[in-house]
Amino acid sequence: MTGTRAGALARAKAHLDRGALRDDLRRRVAIPTESQEPEQRPALDRYLREEISDALEAMGFSVEILPNPDPRGGPFLVAERLEDQGLPTLLTYGHGDVVRGLAEQWRPGLDPWTLTVDGERWYGRGTADNKGQHSIVLAALDQVIAERGRLGFNAKLIVETGEEIGSPGLDAFVAAHAQRLAADVFIASDGPRLRPERAALQLGNRGGLAFELIVALREGSVHSGHWGGVIEDPGITLAHALASITDAKGRILVSEWRPPAVPPQVTEALRGLEIDAGDPSMFIPEDWGEPGLSQAEKVYAWPSFIILAFITGRPENPVNGVQPDAVAHCQIRFTADSDADDLLPALRRHLDASGFPQVEIREVDRNMFPAWRTDPDDPWVAWTLDSMARTLGYRPDLVPNASGGLPSELFARHLGLPVLWIPHSYSGCLQHGPNEHVLEPLMREGMELMTALFWDLGTGAAATPAETAG
Repeated sequence: MTGTRAGALARAKAHLDRGALRDDLRRRVAIPTESQEPEQRPALDRYLREEISDALEAMGFSVEILPNPDPRGGPFLVAERLEDQGLPTLLTYGHGDVVRGLAEQWRPGLDPWTLTVDGERWYGRGTADNKGQHSIVLAALDQVIAERGRLGFNAKLIVETGEEIGSPGLDAFVAAHAQRLAADVFIASDGPRLRPERAALQLGNRGGLAFELIVALREGSVHSGHWGGVIEDPGITLAHALASITDAKGRILVSEWRPPAVPPQVTEALRGLEIDAGDPSMFIPEDWGEPGLSQAEKVYAWPSFIILAFITGRPENPVNGVQPDAVAHCQIRFTADSDADDLLPALRRHLDASGFPQVEIREVDRNMFPAWRTDPDDPWVAWTLDSMARTLGYRPDLVPNASGGLPSELFARHLGLPVLWIPHSYSGCLQHGPNEHVLEPLMREGMELMTALFWDLGTGAAATPAETAG
């Protein structure tokens, strides 16, 4: 065994300083991997074959690109570098697809498929979600191999190309390849930190369930002068039904959606954590949501109900008529403490009891992604926090679960391993919108964090949980 942790960190810094990470990301951003656009399917294949496969093979990984069992989704890449059966095994993950570029909405001088550096900001579609983040992971693995001559652990990687359309086929793929993907721990990078100035370790994600509420009463609108105040107005009925789900401050009123309490270990993990909107124009009122909870608990430890859209009539061309129907597109974000299977049945019971039996609940396609939370007391959590703190000089934020959607639960369910996320973006990165970007200081710190973490995994700076168990 050769090399040192300090040497690996020096390599990580040099890799960023000479522009190598930026150059990798520039090539990857230039490939328009819009999974929402069927005509971009060749770009998904190209990304895996020309970018990820080539980079991994240069590091001594065996690589295979496999078809998706779901025809809606793009291909999967699976890679392995197996050094010794007695060593710990890491599974990591990334997604090569991005949301639509929305080129016409970007500010002048920016293009979604061109990496543009402006001060500390690197602009381009996928810089934050997720090309920049898995590029850090790949580069960090490379620095460890360069310094030590080997990883010192076994590494497996899966890259999907359909995350932005709900990861079709990923569940079935992981189930079918569970033996091949078996590992001791899952560590990957996605999502934003709570605060840009502080690194974070996230242990899963809130779940999401989308559905429609519909009031359909008749065929066509009728004259508002003749019939207003006499026949039922579906917009009014649906507005009151929606108002029964939360109060005027967003507090959930569906009793069965409300967990009994925030688990004490989650409360402890969130103690003192602050939410940074990353946008000075965003005002976060203290009295919105569940009373008695901190902002961090509201986002990371409690369900929330959101009205995504509410339509009756034709807003762009209203007429003097009582409308025949109304529809609201809704979503509930829920935690691992919620009974996901009972969310819609509980809403049905609530609406019926509240006097709204005429409100139909309709599920939508790809309507749900599950919640997951790795136990904060899992030994891998403490090990990872220790490695990160050694690099940073402070203890990073421990977030029981991310607020956005991640495929945490399916990896945990099929592979039975702790799932850990180390994000290298921030809440103001504008992912999914125009002007998506990452911050160079976070990319630099991400390179250092992941390189040091992988170095520690290979040296047993402190015995890993896998080695202790062995």
